[in-house]
Amino acid sequence: MAKASARHILVSTEEECLTLKTQIEGGEDFAAVAKQHSKCPSGKQGGALGEFRPGQMVREFDEVVFSGEVGKVLGPVKTQFGYHLIEITDRTG
Repeated sequence: MAKASARHILVSTEEECLTLKTQIEGGEDFAAVAKQHSKCPSGKQGGALGEFRPGQMVREFDEVVFSGEVGKVLGPVKTQFGYHLIEITDRTG
């Protein structure tokens, strides 16, 4: 069965999400940006969500994690929680 590990940054607006994505693509450290800006408790761990299987996260998040490119910063991804930047750190299956 498929499983993945990812980290994310959760913010309130698409504009903030795009600004943070530009900073990361410009060389800022994903984990440092997550610690500073993410509204999710996982921000304290640099946005790390650990390992999970399909169906354990909200649908929009799952679709990106199980189809997107590993190691690339993906997003903004809108869910009921806000806007996410997602980095898939590992995926199998």
